[in-house]
Amino acid sequence: MRAFYAEQQSNHAPALELQNGEMVPHAESQARVEAIKAALPQLETTRDFGLAPILAVHDAAYVDFLKRAHRDWVEAGRPGDAFPYVFPVRGRRPLSLSRIDAELGQYAYDCGTPVAQGTWEAVYWNAQTALTGLHAVLNGARHAFAFCRPPGHHAGRDYMGGYSYLNNVAIAAQQALAQGAGKVAVLDVDYHHGNGTQDIFYARGDVLTISLHADPKTDYPFYWGHADELGEGQGAGFNLNLPMPRGTQWSDYKTRLADALDRITQFQPDLLIVPYGADTYAGDPISFFSIETGDYTEMSRMIAGAGLPTLICMEGGYAVDALGANVAAFLAGFSS
Repeated sequence: MRAFYAEQQSNHAPALELQNGEMVPHAESQARVEAIKAALPQLETTRDFGLAPILAVHDAAYVDFLKRAHRDWVEAGRPGDAFPYVFPVRGRRPLSLSRIDAELGQYAYDCGTPVAQGTWEAVYWNAQTALTGLHAVLNGARHAFAFCRPPGHHAGRDYMGGYSYLNNVAIAAQQALAQGAGKVAVLDVDYHHGNGTQDIFYARGDVLTISLHADPKTDYPFYWGHADELGEGQGAGFNLNLPMPRGTQWSDYKTRLADALDRITQFQPDLLIVPYGADTYAGDPISFFSIETGDYTEMSRMIAGAGLPTLICMEGGYAVDALGANVAAFLAGFSS
């Protein structure tokens, strides 16, 4: 399988995040990059498709904010990474505010997604990696892997959170449609619900969004990912959430995966995009499923069995010692 990565993605290096009431070392670290690169020695370089595919999904003012947020933070006399600390509550009127503190709260929904010095360059090339993988699939590759880092599926049209800044999957899906695909299906198999992807396509019928994830009654992102979120308007019936309890093992997970694949077969898409998170692994330090390394190959075999051109985009996975093996096991199922 062809696999892609841009070295500029390593420029995103936040030091800390706020978790459980204290500042801790950021889980989305360079160590993740090294673990996956060691398992995938044949990574190809990424092409630059420009800003237009990003702006086809994300709000232009939000993109401008990402470009300059860290610079504005430093110019305001602040040290380190740019962190939000105040957030607008529901029901407040929209305002046009220019102070960096206000903008951070306007565009972020958590305190785990700071803007570091190299964040914009990294997430720009992150999106290009997804687009390069898409280009390979649209030009004859049956499957391709976009080693996206940091993750992207929690980013909405005009917001960041969950370590995500630009939604690589949504950018690729929209680009596929622009290049002639009639319908695209997204099958998110990260531990956490892909809330940003759901939001972006919630009122559309040309992109089917399906997410298998931890029950948001107990796990992040809490406010999205419930089973009764089915889409709205033209998108009614084109969003499927399959939440599962903590401790879910492969024997139960694969039943829900089969349900998801049945829905994809009914939808008859031209392209499948799979946001893959290795944080469903039993040893993941911030997640609570019980899937083992060997299970990932069976998981991907089931997905490959749908018989669709498929782009895989990397999302989460924080058990660094097992991360390379888990990614390699998942990709192996597409080749067997």
